[in-house]
Amino acid sequence: MKIICIGRNYKDHIKELDNKLPEKPIFFLKPDSSILKNNKPFFIPNFSNRIEYEVEILIRINRIGKNIQKKFANKYYNEIGLGIDFTARDIQNSLKKKGLPWERAKAFDNSAVVGKWINKNHFSNIDDISFHLEKNGKVVQKGNTKNMIWKLNELISEVSKFLTLKIGDIIFSGTPSGVGKIYIDDQYEGFIENKNIFSFKIK
Repeated sequence: MKIICIGRNYKDHIKELDNKLPEKPIFFLKPDSSILKNNKPFFIPNFSNRIEYEVEILIRINRIGKNIQKKFANKYYNEIGLGIDFTARDIQNSLKKKGLPWERAKAFDNSAVVGKWINKNHFSNIDDISFHLEKNGKVVQKGNTKNMIWKLNELISEVSKFLTLKIGDIIFSGTPSGVGKIYIDDQYEGFIENKNIFSFKIK
């Protein structure tokens, strides 16, 4: 399985990091070794001085697909989830300045938090799902899928032009504004609407 992460899919986050609005969805990959699940703690790696959280809505692919039309994309997933794309921001900024790939900053071990999954039929409108992240009991990030530049079905269609989607693949759909640095002993909880999806500690 592979983890496909969408970058720059919320205008407020693009402004937050002083990036440019892309003409098409940006995506990059994380390996399966990046997955952190079952509310296990995240250990801050020693190669970065600034690991930042980015909470994101996830979808899990349940059928093999290639060149999927947008109108059929909803048939390729049954579950919605929530996760965190941990980013070594200091490393990423250095790589961006040099025009180099982001893997050192994005694809390291345990950099992809994956919480519980919810059947998509629970939602009346996939394009209007609210979610938020709490740090030590305080909301630090919140978003709604209606504010995505490219909606979930559009992302599936676009990514499948380049990559064959396989059963179990996970798409991280992008993060809203509010990203920030993590610290030892932080407690993070992620919510879709009012349902707790994950809860873990930083060590």
